[in-house]
Amino acid sequence: MPRVFNFSAGPAVLPEDVLRQAAAEMLDWQGSGMSVMEMSHRGKEFIAIHAEAEALLRELLAVPVNYKVLFLQGGAIGENAIVPMNMLRGKASADYISTGEWSKKSIAEAKKYARVNVAASGEASKFTSIPPRESWRLDPDAAYVHICSNETIGGVEYHFTPDVGDVPLVADMSSDILSRPVEVARYGLIYGGAQKNIGPAGVTVVIVRDDLIGQALPITPAAFDYKIQADNDSMFNTPPTYAIYIAGLVFHWIKAQGGLTAMEAHNRRKAAVLYDHLETTSFFYNPVARDDRSLMNVPFKLRDESLDEAFLKGAEARRMVQLKGHRSVGGMRASIYNAMPVEGVEALVAYMKEFEASHG
Repeated sequence: MPRVFNFSAGPAVLPEDVLRQAAAEMLDWQGSGMSVMEMSHRGKEFIAIHAEAEALLRELLAVPVNYKVLFLQGGAIGENAIVPMNMLRGKASADYISTGEWSKKSIAEAKKYARVNVAASGEASKFTSIPPRESWRLDPDAAYVHICSNETIGGVEYHFTPDVGDVPLVADMSSDILSRPVEVARYGLIYGGAQKNIGPAGVTVVIVRDDLIGQALPITPAAFDYKIQADNDSMFNTPPTYAIYIAGLVFHWIKAQGGLTAMEAHNRRKAAVLYDHLETTSFFYNPVARDDRSLMNVPFKLRDESLDEAFLKGAEARRMVQLKGHRSVGGMRASIYNAMPVEGVEALVAYMKEFEASHG
């Protein structure tokens, strides 16, 4: 049976080349006689897998040598607590920029550990735009400034790296990491769940500057202390071994495509196909401000919402799945991460035109 075009927001589509290699190596990884799922994380086989994955990620993102790369667990939801536990460093407050549902979750969790200053919010626009940088009311004494670089639900994305002075910039990049080049040195900490552009759910990537670790709150569990994990090569506790292995295969795949510059061009081309169509029709619409539209998650709605179920049913019949929008906003959402081919977006647009012709 042919594969579907999977527009899920996460866990999301993976490159077919990666899935085929993982299948071929399932019972016997490179002559070891074992599946990666069966390996000891202390054994030489997995240590080599882990080291290669880290080296590839460092290469793709050009991570400076004074940054640690950690493979942890708990997802971005877990990091919402782990970040303030590690990053307050004796300070009482942190700045957060609220741009949608995921940054709101980050704010709610951080309030358990710190005084949170919501320095800017997109609520007035119903989270359809990024607050202009000049409107941010930052505290120069804040421990850090936190942003969500791409809001998976609302479909807004930062297309710039905000200047926040000497205060460390922290970014939840769960849904746009590895979709384009990033100047890591402009961030104090970057984190992201894997299940969008990196691999299967289960591993969380953290990239953190050396001088920002080692001052975790006394209540911080050892497994969540960045310094302890860094000193143990992310193996203070048993890491999510198979998810790290798949992530390494994805890193190889991205490198083979030409790296992050090529990946960005691929993603811009896909997004343009869909956004250009949405500009030509009044039957469907995208609510996001044009300059802040996500290249990864494209929400769109039918003017006549009574047609939603018919649209989704027709899409599934044409082997396009997971297009239903998040329950908090409704409508549709096409998540078009790295592994989504251009053909998938072209098929969606062709179907949108067909549906409009028969129901418009």
